[in-house]
Amino acid sequence: MRKREFVLRLAEDASVSPAEAADQLDTVFHDVLKKIRQGKPARLPGLGTFLPGERPKFRFTDHAKTKSPKSNKR
Repeated sequence: MRKREFVLRLAEDASVSPAEAADQLDTVFHDVLKKIRQGKPARLPGLGTFLPGERPKFRFTDHAKTKSPKSNKR
């Protein structure tokens, strides 16, 4: 998905203008970059965490830990 498509979907879902949605998206990206540059992790709730380092990484949230184990019985 390209930024424009994402912005249009965000605008529709949030009932805001595409310009306002683009500003909100840019703010999130700038906040993530700012934290990474400061050497701090940047968490996106429900998605994961950007981790700082020589080669920054992204760690997805492990939903398996929060779900109950499935039974393997048949």
